[in-house]
Amino acid sequence: MPGFEVRTLGKTGIRLPVLSMGVMRADNPNLVRAALRSGILHFDTANGYQEGRNESMLGTVFKGVPRENFVIATKVSLRRDLTGDRAPRLLMERFNTSMERLGLDYVDILYLHAVNSAEAVLHEPVHKVMRQLKKEGRIKYCGVSTHDREPEVIDAVIKSQVYDVVLTAYNFKKQKEVDIKSAIARAAAAGIGVVAMKTMAGAKNINVSAALKWALQDKNVTTAIPGYTNFDELDVCLGAAANLAYTPEEKAFIDGGDKVASLYCTQCHGCDGQCPQSLPIPDLMRAYMYAHGYRQPGLAKETVAALNLPENPCGGCQACTVNCRSGFLVADKIKDISRIRNVPDAFLV
Repeated sequence: MPGFEVRTLGKTGIRLPVLSMGVMRADNPNLVRAALRSGILHFDTANGYQEGRNESMLGTVFKGVPRENFVIATKVSLRRDLTGDRAPRLLMERFNTSMERLGLDYVDILYLHAVNSAEAVLHEPVHKVMRQLKKEGRIKYCGVSTHDREPEVIDAVIKSQVYDVVLTAYNFKKQKEVDIKSAIARAAAAGIGVVAMKTMAGAKNINVSAALKWALQDKNVTTAIPGYTNFDELDVCLGAAANLAYTPEEKAFIDGGDKVASLYCTQCHGCDGQCPQSLPIPDLMRAYMYAHGYRQPGLAKETVAALNLPENPCGGCQACTVNCRSGFLVADKIKDISRIRNVPDAFLV
């Protein structure tokens, strides 16, 4: 692709520019069309994004576009449903719904979404469905997405010998950067395609070009899916992808990355075991980011609703004893985001 470095997505053989599009927050079909005209081929969505409207919007955009001109990935989450016979049934039901919205005969990649354990990756009933969908030609490749315990998940993907692609959080703010980088290298060596997400780290006053270049300078990453939502952001990402070398200003930003304010919970799990109420703090912090960073309150509510929290999560403590490595005031964020359960869905559209 002129102007962009092109890399191969592992053993899939798919050739992609280093810049793709995470469509999660986008609601303007003309922005997607502009990205396609600019040489972007790969578009990433999910069953739950914008309560399905995201997939429906993409279905409208790509209606009539030659199928070989774009690569679509969608995702289905089963984080709370990997028990008994529920997982295969729900995976198939949710995938069928996604296909109806997209209006496609097949998707290029289907991800098992938001996986945070080796056990989930290695769940054989899900493997059976993925194999079936491949055999039927409804998916070309299958993968796993993760923004939690990434090295563990990535190594399980390699071990599974089922999944073809891993979509992983990867950014300059990650405290586990070295471990994730090594896991990504192992995946690439095993023929697993690697796609980077969360490259902006939820940072405020972000140097978008620097953050994107940081992830893409790792040659084991095939492409990144930043979530640009307007034409100015698209232009910035296009410029960064056209030249992955840092400018002096970008290098200074990356070197000072630990001082950059962020809404992003690194999912380091340093808080594990600290909460007397045993609250799922990383999940709650991710929901807070969805609501306040990504402006996706519907997704935040969906995330919180799946956690089965008590009515007043922090009600049993007079003072919070959780010490966050990133310096977040955890109790304040939990009290804020837990309120979203009581907001009617109609106000979250």
